[in-house]
Amino acid sequence: MFRTLYARLSLALIGLFLVTGLLYTLITTATTERHLQEITQHFNRDLAARIVADRGLVIDGEMDDKALKKTFSVYMDINPSIEIYLLDKEGTILAFSADPGKVKRKRVDLQPIQAFMDGEGFPLLGDDPRSHERRKAFSVTPVPAGDMPAGYLYVVLRGEEYDNAEQAVEESYVLRYSASAVAVSLGFGLLTGLLLFHWLTRRVQRLSQVMSSFQQSDFTRHEPFRKIESGPGGDEVDRLGAAFDEMAARIIDQWGQLKEQDRLRRELVAQVSHDLRTPLAALHGYLETVNMKGEELKEERREEYLAIALNQSERLKGMVEELFELAQLEARDTQPVCEPMPLAELVQDVFHKFQLRAHESGISLGWRVSGHQPYVNADFALTERVLDNLIVNALDHVEKDGTVSLMISEREREAVVSITDSGGGISEDDLPHIFEPFYKKRQAGKDGDHAGLGLAIARRMVELQGGTITATNSESGGACFSFTLPLVQND
Repeated sequence: MFRTLYARLSLALIGLFLVTGLLYTLITTATTERHLQEITQHFNRDLAARIVADRGLVIDGEMDDKALKKTFSVYMDINPSIEIYLLDKEGTILAFSADPGKVKRKRVDLQPIQAFMDGEGFPLLGDDPRSHERRKAFSVTPVPAGDMPAGYLYVVLRGEEYDNAEQAVEESYVLRYSASAVAVSLGFGLLTGLLLFHWLTRRVQRLSQVMSSFQQSDFTRHEPFRKIESGPGGDEVDRLGAAFDEMAARIIDQWGQLKEQDRLRRELVAQVSHDLRTPLAALHGYLETVNMKGEELKEERREEYLAIALNQSERLKGMVEELFELAQLEARDTQPVCEPMPLAELVQDVFHKFQLRAHESGISLGWRVSGHQPYVNADFALTERVLDNLIVNALDHVEKDGTVSLMISEREREAVVSITDSGGGISEDDLPHIFEPFYKKRQAGKDGDHAGLGLAIARRMVELQGGTITATNSESGGACFSFTLPLVQND
């Protein structure tokens, strides 16, 4: 029931208002009572002295007991809210106008009486003879007047009768009115607070719904929070929603990448299994034949079978090495050591490496530099391997009398190396997948069914050096592979 933020805030607000109302009532009651005591004491501060003077209680320096008793009777009838007591100089109660059972104290503390006579600030509360705990406002005067009084006339200004009347009035009207006023005020404040909390927490509730919806969608669909709660900047809730939107978008993107990587991994396993099966089967078959019919086979046939088996083992070795190399590149075990180097010299060295193979295949291999020779910040070995893979790929897909050309150019802050062949090109459907491991969909070429990792390895090596690699079809119809490397910046 109280698991939502709004419910908890509402409960806290209700508790706060209840405590505030209780404290307000207690403080108001106490301060009002003290205020009334002060007003009463100010208004009646000379009451005891006037009683002594008006009633002639002191004659020739002595207290007139008969006049005192009459005063008790008359004043209690005229003003029943006061209580009159005669005290000796020690504070002991000598006379009073009440039933003996009502007076609980035998003496009154003289400290408040002395403070009253010294003119200290009001209210001054003295002992109530009719209670062991209560203290009330009073008026007092020494009797007889002078420096050596025999006692004091002690008048309690709000006596027991006053308390009874006050309690009756409170129960009949004041208390109900005050309670109603406090209840209405607290109710209005509470309702206003609840509405304010609802308005303030609605965006938090909306954000909670967005998060729950994202979770229930298996982290694949997200309705942006900021799309609904528009406006630039914003408070903490807006910033929290914007941060969640960014996080959700990143999770969706990473989730998609994980799914794509999982798909590629499954395809890779299937392709590896398929590509390894053929040379393994051939290798096993020829070795088994040589083993079973070794004496029956002619020397020429045996050497032929062994040569084929060796060729298949070399093919297997190359595929396994490529697979291991790609795994190292994907795991970032291989880190490039980039340094300034002349790109044209490296291309020339690689060109000479493949010139003989191209000549034997009847393929024209050439290269040129467009503009001046650039210096690039790259890893020599990785760049050489990229060139090897791309040139081998081009030679494998060009027929006799075809051409393979290399060109070096510059574009803004990077050098561009393009390898263009005169083969059959790449279909538009296959272009987006050309750099995937074991790609083998190319339509035209001498070895269209061959699946390999050369292009995937080349892409990863280029990316590690901060470059990019692309594949397109040239205007002449052949394939064109281009990769970039960052130029050395001259400060």
